[in-house]
Amino acid sequence: MIVVPFRAEHLQQLQLQDAQAYCGPHITAEYAKMLEGQFSFTAMVNDRPIGVGGATELWEHRALLWSLVDRRAGPHFVAVHRAVQRFLETLPYRRVEAEVDVDFEPGHRWVKALGFTLEAPRMRAFRVDGGDSALYARVK
Repeated sequence: MIVVPFRAEHLQQLQLQDAQAYCGPHITAEYAKMLEGQFSFTAMVNDRPIGVGGATELWEHRALLWSLVDRRAGPHFVAVHRAVQRFLETLPYRRVEAEVDVDFEPGHRWVKALGFTLEAPRMRAFRVDGGDSALYARVK
C-alpha cells in the first residue's frame, strides 16, 4: 500500500463499504473536488484506491476528520490504520473531530484505537441522509 495525495477521481473509483453506501448518491464531482487539499490523501493498492480521507479545517485549531473506505480494504486495514496514525500526528490542529454512524461498531472501535474520545453518543439527523452519528474528538 502507498499513500498519495487525494484527487477527486479517486473517489469515483471506490466501491464504498456497505456502512458508507448511503453517501454515494450525495457525492458530486464538485464535492469531491472540494475535498482535495493539503490534508487529504488516498491509500492505493496496485493503482486502485482502497480508501480516501483527510481533515477539513472548521476554524483555526479545529478540524473534522473524514474518510471513505472501499469494501475491499479489509486485508490492508493494519497498513491503513498506521498511515492514519502518522497522518494525525502531522496535523496542526489542537482539536480533531470525527463522526461515526451510531450503529457502525467497527467505526467506533477504529476511532477509539486512533485516540479519539466519545463526546456525544447520538447527534440526531446529523448525516447527509438523516441518520444519526456519534461525535468523537482528539485533543492535543
